[in-house]
Amino acid sequence: MTRLIATSVIAIRPGGATDSITLDETARHRRRMSMTSDNGISFLLDLPEARLLHHGDGLELSDGRIIEVRAAPEKLYLVRPTGSLHLLRLAWHLGNRHCPSQLGEDHILIRRDHTMRTMLENLGANVEEIEASFDPEGGAYGDHHGHHHHD
Repeated sequence: MTRLIATSVIAIRPGGATDSITLDETARHRRRMSMTSDNGISFLLDLPEARLLHHGDGLELSDGRIIEVRAAPEKLYLVRPTGSLHLLRLAWHLGNRHCPSQLGEDHILIRRDHTMRTMLENLGANVEEIEASFDPEGGAYGDHHGHHHHD
């Protein structure tokens, strides 16, 4: 039996996937790895370069089937500022500490870390524990995934 391989990430139509694979943010940042879909389809992910797979992306298998990527819920902090300038200040402090962050118009999501929570609360932020998918901004010199979100 020939091993199934996924060498490309594609956009998929609703209902166009054969199966799905549910992964947290760390597991979605890959180039080459053996994977198993939620319903047991084994395949090798073999991309030209490492990238973050987004919720809703499709992995096209060598036999033509498509596996939809699903972002697993993670333990996060929902950080709410008092206003837009405060949001910028909070984002600056998180970036200064190289803390992966998902930016929204009126909030920031980060992984739970008690040190970051204390810092943010000391800066006047409201910090709430939530579970949600996590899709942080890409770095300035690579993986520019911050401009393509699938909700």
